[in-house]
Amino acid sequence: MSAKPVDRQDNAGDHDALPADFNLPRTRVSNVLDKFVRAIGRATAWLWVLLVLVIVLQVALRYLFNMGSIQLEELQWHIYAVGFILGLSYCLVEDRHVRVDVIAERLRPKTRAWIEMLGLTFLLLPFLTTILIQSVPYIWSSFIQSETSAAPGGLPYRWILKSFMFWGFLLLIIAALARFLRCTAFIFGLPRPIWPRD
Repeated sequence: MSAKPVDRQDNAGDHDALPADFNLPRTRVSNVLDKFVRAIGRATAWLWVLLVLVIVLQVALRYLFNMGSIQLEELQWHIYAVGFILGLSYCLVEDRHVRVDVIAERLRPKTRAWIEMLGLTFLLLPFLTTILIQSVPYIWSSFIQSETSAAPGGLPYRWILKSFMFWGFLLLIIAALARFLRCTAFIFGLPRPIWPRD
């Protein structure tokens, strides 16, 4: 990746000349944040392998040995929940989240960048921050009560599972901040954008 000069007379006109399937430029800070989220996402991907192994073990125990295990059943949805909530930030960094593309592809690149920046500022980041703050007493309550599964013989330490709500939304905030910086680099040239090589 190489830096492309942004002082090209009029940034707005220049951005509008980009194709509809534009990519936002990166910045030094967004690269660091994205790299961190990607590393967590790649590590989290191994949870799906673990989930498959647990499911195969559960099925084998049930149908070959006529043995059921509530703990293995709960472990399955625990792994799924952790993998899903940690994977959300990876989707945002990779720009694989749901969009109304049929509308977005008709908009000018600068308009799309403005919509994304405003959406991050007034919708996504406030929502994520609220959930993050509200999750702390929720997790703490589970911890001090030594909450366990309601099922007989279920898994203990329910607070560990609940704590991933905090970590997952914190990662989402990091990913959203990186995306926000890329939007401001595209619209205002700040922080300094790093454009892909032509």
